[in-house]
Amino acid sequence: MPSTQSLSDLPDASPEVVDIERALTRVTYLSTRSRQHERLIALAGVPLDRAAVALLRQIADSEPLRPGELAQRLGVEASHVTRTVQQLQKAGYVSRVPDPADRRAQRIQLTDAGREAVGRIRDAGARGMQLALAGWRPEELRQMATLFHRMVDDFLAYTIEEDSGREADAAPLTTG
Repeated sequence: MPSTQSLSDLPDASPEVVDIERALTRVTYLSTRSRQHERLIALAGVPLDRAAVALLRQIADSEPLRPGELAQRLGVEASHVTRTVQQLQKAGYVSRVPDPADRRAQRIQLTDAGREAVGRIRDAGARGMQLALAGWRPEELRQMATLFHRMVDDFLAYTIEEDSGREADAAPLTTG
């Protein structure tokens, strides 16, 4: 259910937040360009499309998950996850295992080959980032890492609060 808030209901963003949003948009664009992906995949030696790489990274960070949970975390339709999981399973990067909470359901987990592929992808990405940030002092890098982690944690907390609010709005009223 979409949020009932409109843009005019939200507080104005500070100039600092506007600058952060612009910078994140630029970073996102640069990191998701096709040419950048091709370079990363070539360095890592893992011939996968962007959707497959995103799914592998998500599974590595929180495995094992049901396909629907993966779709929700990635913000895509479940059918996209199903197709990508089939591709990754065929390539030997993931396997399906029974969900211990519900034996009828399945969770997706990395295989040894999948863990190795994610490791190579992350290593190639980190090495490229190291080159790009070579002029930064170690204390600047530590500060940036701390602030990025804090921002991600705050985004996640906000998203959880938003999702909880929507669920509460959508919950049927009961009388008793």
